[in-house]
Amino acid sequence: MHRPHIVRTPDGRSLEVFLGGPEGGAPFLFHNGTPCAGLLYAPFVEEASERGMRTIGYSRAGYADSSRDPGRNVADIAADATAILDAVGADRFYTLGWSGGGPHALACAALMPERVIATATIGGVAPYPSDGLDWMAGMAQENVAEFGAALAGPVELRAFLEAEAPRVGSVTPDQVAASLRGLVSEVDRAAITGEFADWLADVFRASVRNGIWGWFDDDLAFTHPWGFDPSAIGSPVAIWHGAQDRMVPMAHGEWLVAHIPGARAHLHPEHGHLSMVTSIGLILDDLLAHGEASPPE
Repeated sequence: MHRPHIVRTPDGRSLEVFLGGPEGGAPFLFHNGTPCAGLLYAPFVEEASERGMRTIGYSRAGYADSSRDPGRNVADIAADATAILDAVGADRFYTLGWSGGGPHALACAALMPERVIATATIGGVAPYPSDGLDWMAGMAQENVAEFGAALAGPVELRAFLEAEAPRVGSVTPDQVAASLRGLVSEVDRAAITGEFADWLADVFRASVRNGIWGWFDDDLAFTHPWGFDPSAIGSPVAIWHGAQDRMVPMAHGEWLVAHIPGARAHLHPEHGHLSMVTSIGLILDDLLAHGEASPPE
């Protein structure tokens, strides 16, 4: 397991950061999902390393050992990403956000145009509300209940997450699929095995090690204005989404493709929310190819 580094932000907070791969490799910032800590998934690091990339993972504010940033919105990740990248000596970088990490990767693309080379999202959520998108249509009931609590207000959301946190904080690899209940389709359930199940259990448990606050702040950030306009992104973006996704329905990916200029659609009928990670090699190849084809700002 990669040991964490602690990065201090200008406002005095601490961020838990993980590094993997060649020290001189092209920086690759990975934004994990919700609720997840920043522990790196070894196959991701291996695939990135084979392509000359250095993987940078981190726990968003409030998760694991990263200090909370109360009231943060999605756009606030740009300042934290800047602190992380400066601390590890990285200038221009590639970025990928999975699930709840998707909006945060897009925030980097929108707000750090001089540094982001290319961006990809996997199963990323669209802004709430979004014109032309029935935001919760097609979500499993578990996510409908969670986001419904977020929309009801902080008191309701806190109560909901505090009831869920013990399950997340004690999950074992063999319990991950069952613990996700209706959120996983059959293709996703089949993917939760071996090293992937081990990693999911690790990042879930670590995410609530010091409370629900990263999860809480993520959910509020997703259901409030993001603080930037995805249509303002000018660098290459790829949207990867599976039609069998019960956590974030593919309509979210389709909306993002339609509203981010030049976004490339990789919409796969055979994949779900979790199974798409088996395509990480293809995703990284696409990220690199379009980044190399795009001139610096």
